[in-house]
Amino acid sequence: MNASPAPSSGAVAAPPGGGTGLPIPGAPPGRDGAGAGAAVSVRGLVKRYREVEAVRGIDFDVAVGETFGFLGPNGAGKSTTINMLCTLARPSAGSARVAGHDVVRERDEVRRNIGLVFQDTTLDAYLTGEQNLRLHAELYGVPRDLVGERMRQVIEMVGLWERRKARVSVYSGGMRRRLEIARGLLHSPRVLFLDEPTVGLDPQTRSSIWGYVRELKAQEEITIFLTTHYMDEAEYCDRIAIIDNGRIIVLDTPQAPRCASASASRPPSPKAPSRLACQRASSSCPACSPSSACRSAA
Repeated sequence: MNASPAPSSGAVAAPPGGGTGLPIPGAPPGRDGAGAGAAVSVRGLVKRYREVEAVRGIDFDVAVGETFGFLGPNGAGKSTTINMLCTLARPSAGSARVAGHDVVRERDEVRRNIGLVFQDTTLDAYLTGEQNLRLHAELYGVPRDLVGERMRQVIEMVGLWERRKARVSVYSGGMRRRLEIARGLLHSPRVLFLDEPTVGLDPQTRSSIWGYVRELKAQEEITIFLTTHYMDEAEYCDRIAIIDNGRIIVLDTPQAPRCASASASRPPSPKAPSRLACQRASSSCPACSPSSACRSAA
């Protein structure tokens, strides 16, 4: 059966957020107050596949409680990065910490503190929605006396309570994606990774998925790290990083790249006429009034 990576039974939960306690420019305050630290911290992260360098020494931090978008074209290194952060791929160089734990030395602790929605579905289609979530709860060691209440909470959050006893094989693409989000939240992770959560969905379903993501952000104290190649989805994020050819080329708020693009495309403002041009103009030229800039032009 396909399922999210499970931690060992002896893993100990980390304190909320972990990190260094340093403020992150442009990020919202964490649940422990302004500058509570980094939920995700990456330094010089590299991933090589033989002669191919998929990720080329990237650095960034994600604040506690932040919705962080990781954007870029197909093949840019988005999924490779998320696989390293979720301990599904070992970095070739550099370091990364998630929820305060090192992704190489503390893999079980990282897995215990994250939820992951894969780019491709990993639900068992012959099971019902409810059975898929119960299996996940068993793998993650959720106390049995808490499973029922927590399962109802996350299923209702994504609007699938009435369909929980139907087999996943009859779910639409949007319903499956919503169930996967519910499954990723079931064990109350500190960081939720969404790897292109709306890929292949129609615009209406994409919009509804984002509605559910915003709702869960309002209800759950959680950091969201998502990858996408849809630029319009950046508007839902507090900050974004744009990766291309394995390197981060932008790390800012979603509005910053748009403002820079608008400034670059704006036609240049007209310059004040030179003294020579003013001398050639008639005495009635309004630019040659005593207050004009051309009077003081060199």
